[in-house]
This record gives sequence, structure tokens and C-alpha cells, in this order.
Amino acid sequence: MKTTTFGIKGMHCASCKVLIEDVCQEIPGVTSCVVDVASNTARIEHDASVDPDTIRREIEGLGEYKVSIM
Repeated sequence: MKTTTFGIKGMHCASCKVLIEDVCQEIPGVTSCVVDVASNTARIEHDASVDPDTIRREIEGLGEYKVSIM
């Protein structure tokens, strides 16, 4: 199991948090996702087979989010 932290610019509210957590948890191999709007981060636990770039693309595909792998 790996944990990757992402910086996410463009989050504004609790709806952003829920949206990002939901899409991440739908990715096969992702076991948990905790988004913190105040610090603009997401901490995601996933199998080693999951490419963090895949997670980044899924989040950015939701809208006006700019995601970086920390």
C-alpha cells in the first residue's frame, strides 16, 4: 500500500471535497481518499499498481482543478 499526497488548487468548498473524494474512490486500487480544503491537499492510499498520474488526471478532469504530486 502506498500513500500519495496531492496539492490541489481550485477547491473552494465542501462540495469540492466530496466530488474529489468520490471520483478518487472509484479508481480501482484506491482504498481511501481524504481531502483537506483548508490546506488544499488530498491524501490518497492506493495499491502500488495505481499510477499517481492517473489519479491526478481524474481530479483535473472534474473541472478547474490544478493538481500536483507532492
